[in-house]
Amino acid sequence: MNIQPADRMLALPTQFFSTLVAKAAISVKAGHDVINLGQGNPDLPTPPHIVEALREAALDPVTHRYPPFSGLPELKQAVSDWYLEQHGVKLDPQQEVAILFGGKTGLVEIAQCLLNPGDMALVPDPGYPDYWSGIALCGASMHMMPLLEENQYLPDFERIPASVRERAKLIFLNYPNNPTGSAAPASFFTDLVEFAARNSIVVCHDFAYGAIGFDGQKPHSFLEAEGAKEVGIEIYTLSKTYNMAGWRVGFAVGNAEVIGLINLLQDHYYCSLFGAVQRAAITALRSPQDSVRELVNTYQHRRDAFVGALRSQGIDCPAPQGSFFTWVPLPPGVRSIEFAGLALEQEHVVVAPGEGFGSTATGYVRVALLTSEERLTEAALRLANIFASYPEQFNK
Repeated sequence: MNIQPADRMLALPTQFFSTLVAKAAISVKAGHDVINLGQGNPDLPTPPHIVEALREAALDPVTHRYPPFSGLPELKQAVSDWYLEQHGVKLDPQQEVAILFGGKTGLVEIAQCLLNPGDMALVPDPGYPDYWSGIALCGASMHMMPLLEENQYLPDFERIPASVRERAKLIFLNYPNNPTGSAAPASFFTDLVEFAARNSIVVCHDFAYGAIGFDGQKPHSFLEAEGAKEVGIEIYTLSKTYNMAGWRVGFAVGNAEVIGLINLLQDHYYCSLFGAVQRAAITALRSPQDSVRELVNTYQHRRDAFVGALRSQGIDCPAPQGSFFTWVPLPPGVRSIEFAGLALEQEHVVVAPGEGFGSTATGYVRVALLTSEERLTEAALRLANIFASYPEQFNK
């Protein structure tokens, strides 16, 4: 029988990261000493007190039954209390919190909640490719907002044409930023709220790296801005803050109407997260945050080791302000796909080419700070050999 997939399946973008995984696996199988810095998969374990909370909860027969469809009320309350403690943001746990199967799920779901075929969404370029997935599933279109170094990797709302602003119903943003590692000042979110309100565009701020700010700077939540809950939501994941990537737990918070739509959609998709995972998430949010501070310190030391090693070889690499990524500029005229291919083939280092994140990023590669300082230093020295293979551009 000839199976004909639905048109929406054919419209989905290629899963960029699965291609990276496949290429790295081939090199490892060939026996090479591969340093894989291409993926955003945390390398450190979940803190023991969270694991123990899961173990205890899994032994409780109550968690073996269906939990409430929209999530445990205790978890929603923990999310609300955590936001108030960490960001000074008050949330109604029943109306302004939705429990998610990881942040990625929410990023796809919000497009399905708000976009019809022919609608438009504003997306950052470069940006996280899964923003594109939800938009494609809806049959909607995208307008790419360039994030340029000269503008601190912030979008310039004045450059968005009036015809685009009139059609757009949703805007995706993400700070601390993947892939650039840039942070956004509080004033930017004030401007964002004004822009969204003036143009009736719903904001979806992807706050996946919200705990990871460097040099003593705490990242700002979009919801800290006055009026933010009137125009949008923020999506948070426990994957990065607590090294719980495989646990698949996150939440959306903010505008009650949008949160209600997400909960409604999920009522048709899921029977909620395993109750033991939700209880462990409560422990993560309510426990002392010492492990988070230690994690941020670890990433900052890794950043300094990697960037310092590149600079020791004469390579000018800006230090990221947050996230666990470094956005490495390449020699003039060198495309990232070419550079990443040489890095893997000749030096056995996996980096993510900028083209995978958007059309403006051809001159960059993304490096994940997800191995030891020693291995990051080794990776930087190996990558310096690739830079040196472009002597004319390198010496400009």
